Amino acid sequence: MDSPTATFIGILQERVEFLRAAGNLNEALHAAAAAVEKAQQTLGSDLDNIDAFASSLEIRGDVYRQLGKLELARDDYRQAIDQLQGRPDRFGQVGRLHAGLGAAYDGLNLEDLAVRHWEKANECFEQADPPLLLDIAALANNLGFIAKRNGNLEKSETHFLRALEIVHSEYGQEHEQTATISSNLGALYQAAGFLEQAREMHMIALETRRSILGEEHPDTAQSHNNLALALLKTGDRSWARRHLEKALTGYESLGEEYSADLEAVAANYCDFLREEGDGQLADVIAGRVRKALGKMGSEATPV
Repeated sequence: MDSPTATFIGILQERVEFLRAAGNLNEALHAAAAAVEKAQQTLGSDLDNIDAFASSLEIRGDVYRQLGKLELARDDYRQAIDQLQGRPDRFGQVGRLHAGLGAAYDGLNLEDLAVRHWEKANECFEQADPPLLLDIAALANNLGFIAKRNGNLEKSETHFLRALEIVHSEYGQEHEQTATISSNLGALYQAAGFLEQAREMHMIALETRRSILGEEHPDTAQSHNNLALALLKTGDRSWARRHLEKALTGYESLGEEYSADLEAVAANYCDFLREEGDGQLADVIAGRVRKALGKMGSEATPV
């Protein structure tokens, strides 16, 4: 590819990223389409031409996916993958393309195809030099959720543990991603009946989130609730109560966006209070939450 053409395509690709960052996806799509068109005009056997075409397809596929045009995104990702077949120097990009294709299939509710392409993406990320560990962790987390949803808890654990191993090694414990995957493992262990492991993972997630996000963050409120439910399973009811109170207070301060979370936590807390024989306080809290939800404009059901 000649230098002026390469520069022109590069300018268009940069414009796409600028427009995406500004939230102007429709204009970004026009710029992405122009880059694909120009790259296709010069497409031949030269590797630079092929790379420019594949990269332009990938960028347009990403924009299509953001716009919810998943079939079009799928087609761009597939075409780009075809262009890069047999290219060990492009393992990272091919992995990204398979990851995007998997996400498109996931959005189309084609779970088996999503899993197939996410697994293929991770194979590519593993073969890259050096391996793209954080990309592997992100997809391992996705695969863990799908395996859990399908009842394959052992496979889910394998994926989540791989993700945790990577983010803990790359970021350490005091990082949001480490806390997130710890929380996911806690939920898995609770579902599997490994109650002590569930408790510890939720404890780790909460401690990290309190440290780096503070008490006013929604993820911290979520961790208080998750830990409270784990503590109830291990018989620590007084401790569970304190965390339910923290979760309720956290969500009450967060506004309408978290009204569903507030309602769910309030239901957990009120159920707990009634089991403890404190129905009067449960009624007070239920009324307070209903009033708060009403102000938020939510159609809340009775707690």
